[in-house]
Formats: sequence, C-alpha cells, structure tokens
Amino acid sequence: MIRTIVFFLCCWSVSLPGVAQQSPKLSAAMDSFTNDPQLKFATSALYVIDGTTGKVIFDQNGSTGMATASTLKVITAATALDILGKDYTYETRIGIVTTPKGKSLYIQGSGDPTFGSWRWETTKDSLILQRIKNAVRQSGVTQFESVIINTKAWKDDDDIPGRWIWEDLGQYYGAGSQGLNWRENQFDLILKSGNNIGDPVSIVKTIPYLYDYKIVSQSTTAGKETGDETALYYPSKGESYSVLKGTIPAGKSSFIVSGSFYDPTRQFAKTIIDEIGDFATVKDNAIEITGKTFDNPAWIYTHTSPELSKIVYWFLRKSINLYGEALLRTVALKVTGEASTEKGIEAFQKYWADKGVDKEELHLYDGSGLSPQNRVTPRAEVAVLKYAKKQSWFPEFYEGLPLYNDMKMKSGTINRVKGFIGYQKSKGGREYIFSILVNNYNGSQVSLVRKMYKVLDHLKAP
Repeated sequence: MIRTIVFFLCCWSVSLPGVAQQSPKLSAAMDSFTNDPQLKFATSALYVIDGTTGKVIFDQNGSTGMATASTLKVITAATALDILGKDYTYETRIGIVTTPKGKSLYIQGSGDPTFGSWRWETTKDSLILQRIKNAVRQSGVTQFESVIINTKAWKDDDDIPGRWIWEDLGQYYGAGSQGLNWRENQFDLILKSGNNIGDPVSIVKTIPYLYDYKIVSQSTTAGKETGDETALYYPSKGESYSVLKGTIPAGKSSFIVSGSFYDPTRQFAKTIIDEIGDFATVKDNAIEITGKTFDNPAWIYTHTSPELSKIVYWFLRKSINLYGEALLRTVALKVTGEASTEKGIEAFQKYWADKGVDKEELHLYDGSGLSPQNRVTPRAEVAVLKYAKKQSWFPEFYEGLPLYNDMKMKSGTINRVKGFIGYQKSKGGREYIFSILVNNYNGSQVSLVRKMYKVLDHLKAP
C-alpha cells in the first residue's frame, strides 16, 4: 500500500503543470559542472525553456538573483527597442542664440551615445567637426560671447551609476552617459615603457588632445611577455589630475591604453572652440552648461544618430557600457520625462512587471551590467528573450547577439562572474532559450568557459 501511494505521488508531482521536466543529460552535465573544484564556493544557475512552447526544460537556481555582468545588456536592449522603437534616433542640434551680452553658439544635446563614434562613417568625429565648422562659417558670425550647451532633462551629476566601483571609472569601459557624449567618451593614452623591469612609463600623448585634464603616470615597466595591466584613476578629492597605475610590457614606444573622458561635455565644447578658431572667436573661451532653453534659436546644423536597431547591434556585439547607460536614461526620459538612472530602473521594473516578470527578479543599478551589485534571476532573463522572439524588431535584436561556441548568445564578465544568455536550435530542430550564470568561481576564466560550453553543448544535440 505504501509503495502504491509513493508511486502515485511521484507520478502526480511529475505531471504538475509548470514543473520543469529536467533533461537527464543536462542534469548530469550540470551535476558534474556544479561539483567541479572551480565552483567549490560558487553559485551556479541554468534555466532553459523550449523556445516554441515556453515549457521549462531545466531549472537550477532559475529563481535566484545573480550578478549578471553584461548579460544584463540583453534586457536593456529589448526594453529600449520595445519602448523607443527600432527606428528611434537621437538629434544633436547646433544653433546661434542672442543673449543680453550678444550672440552665443548653442548646442542642444540629446544623450546620443554615438555622437563622434568611429563605428559609422556618418558619426566620425572628424566629419561632425567639419560640418559644424562649415555651418558656423556660413552663419557669418565671427564673435561669440560663449558656447552654451543645453542638456535638457539629462542631469550630468547622474552620469556615473552610483554602484560602479572606483577602479572602473577611469577605464574606457567605465564611461558614464551625459546629455552630450563625445567619441563614446573615450580617449587613447599613448605610453612609452623602459627596457628594464621597474623603469618608469612615460606618457607620450593622448588622442584626442585633452583640455584642462592632466594625467600623471605612476606606471612602471614589466616583462616583455606581459600585457596591459594598467588602471587610470579619476582625480581624488583635492587633486586636479588623474593617475595611471600598473604596468605595461618592456620595450614599447607607442603602447595604447584607453580611458574615459572626465568631462566629455566640456571636452567637446573646447574642441569646437579650437575648430572654429581660424575664423571665429569665443570670448574668454567661455562655456556654459545649462538646462535652460532658448526661444527660437537660429539652427545651423542638426546631427542625427543611426537608428536604434543599429545602435543595439554594436551595443550587444561589442558590449559598450556607455550605450547601456544612455539607453537606460533615454527610456527614463521617454517614460517619466527625466533622464536619470533611478527613473530608468523604475521604468524597466514596471515595464517587465506588466509583462509578468516580478520586479523582485530585477534588482538593477545600471543598464550595462558593470555594477557588481545587480541581481537578476536567470528566469527573468529568459522571460525577456522569450518576449523578444515574438516582436517585430526581433531580427535586428537577434543579429546583434554575438556568436560564441557556435551559439547565438550574449556573454557577461566581471570579477568572478561569468554568464551566457541566448538562443539555440538543436540538430533535431528544437529551439531553446537559456541563461547560465556563475557567481564567485575560482581559477581561470578560460577554463570555466570551456566547462560552461560543455554544458551548453547538450542544447545542440538532437
């Protein structure tokens, strides 16, 4: 009698609606993966559904909030595409306004993260500068009281998400978003090392030239077989310069590391002042950054960004953190009228809650995944991918996903965090949507990734 009851209960529990029918092969693979020494002190999660039916195929810690790293970008991209539309564009406008003191060059920022980017011919800094220069020349104005930059609802004191770590801020990937971004808020630092270990590293130049921004090198020379082990730190309290620390290989005369502009808005303004300097002047090189608008500026040039679908392509392919923060704040502006990180997070949570994703599964602090304090469940990530699959913008979204291990998926990497999220069609034609995340692993990332691929390979089988 007891055996009959146990058998009945087992059969009944397996047939419960919503209960995952765990794949035996995936279960065995995940058991082996979870018991690997690299995961001795780690939390691992894998959540897989059938891409057609939505049926849960495998669930290990799918409801556990995990640090996502850049897999979060998938949520940001899908949200922006759905709210803003794949054809959405940013406009940065240049005009001339008359103030009580005289005429000023007026720049209206839009938060465009591609303004001055090298990724499209139409956005390159040299092209934009030449067009602005030509427009100012054609205006006939040769004396300006100031350059006024209006960033509207974009609060520039909110450019860096509050939960980013100090060591990331000066690096190229640590560029926050402002109402006016320039060259992806990025510059290159050209360095020269010595021939012997311990020799000082000198700064040759920066590309582009940095205005009113000094960098002091405390970096030293390491062995020839080493790589870039530098970090650029923003000015600390009471300091007026940034500091480069760490090492680069010996014997390098033109070694490039990339950093983020400390103040991209003023960098752009001073670049414009120099650009028009051969035929027009700005009194005392005056720059005013304001939220004040002017009635009827005489517009002389408008720059339009690539469509959002094309921005998302590079956002996902090259994992550009700046794009994530700009998109988060752009969604906030659209939904709430205020382009802030906080409002963007609220908008994201409400948007997906309305589509069945509990807001407690989306604890966000940024739009890029750079914050180590983001906590998102794999189930929420998969829910977003499932929703995306049914939308008109899905082909562009899918195209943006990189190809790793012959699988269409976005990767994520921060300290001791690794993840992949994406789509896979098996050899038998079955479609899967998945998220695999590992927090607090030890040892080599390369070794861990190989083991993660080994688990995901089971989604390729017939």
